[in-house]
Amino acid sequence: MITVLLLALAAAGPAFGYEEGEVREGGRLTGIVKFIGEPPKLAPVPVKKNQDVCGPQKPSEALVLGANKGVRHTVVYLEGITKGKKADLTDLALDNSRCVFVPHVVAVMVEPQAVIRNSDPILHNTHGFQDKTTVFNLALPIQHQTINIKGRLKKPGVVRVLCDAHTHMWAWIVVRDNPYYAVTNEAGRFMIDNIPSGKYKVVAWHEGWRPTGRDKDGRVTYESPRGIAKEVVIPAKGEAAVEFEIQ
Repeated sequence: MITVLLLALAAAGPAFGYEEGEVREGGRLTGIVKFIGEPPKLAPVPVKKNQDVCGPQKPSEALVLGANKGVRHTVVYLEGITKGKKADLTDLALDNSRCVFVPHVVAVMVEPQAVIRNSDPILHNTHGFQDKTTVFNLALPIQHQTINIKGRLKKPGVVRVLCDAHTHMWAWIVVRDNPYYAVTNEAGRFMIDNIPSGKYKVVAWHEGWRPTGRDKDGRVTYESPRGIAKEVVIPAKGEAAVEFEIQ
């Protein structure tokens, strides 16, 4: 039995203190995030600077749907796990590439190995905010320049990333206190494995996608991010499946 809990925002989770250990008879969580109803037609985001490199506009990435309205760029994570599998050591590399951030949404654990890169032949200024506090603010004027930000992502939460030089650019970094998370693929699907058996709250986080206007710098603004939470039971050596619906 799955209990559905609606959240205005996905909670950041408990204080960081995760302990790595062997998971015996771990289970797996699979699922999909789907859009229900008629999806909004998001207008392209105008480019105001360096149009010779960036072009006149970029598609909005606030809501990207795949086959059968599967929702891409949704972060799905488990809360309340303090001990479990070894953390994924994959480095975070956030690239300013063709005048957009790649990837648009990424999830990592606290204090990952992380770099900001500029693949473009123009100046980008990558600025990350967490709870309105700057966690990094980096000018990258040189093509192929890379700056290490190890130690900047110190606590769980959501980091909004902007380019101070280009108002059409934004991205998100979701920082977690345990390694049980995934970002949905092009079809809106995800998989989280090696989970200790038990009952958990699983959250699907997605940025807001309905336009609300423009900020003082002329950036297109969208409604606040939202989350949907469900309770799920992970069986030993088995699999649980869950489907999230957003609209």
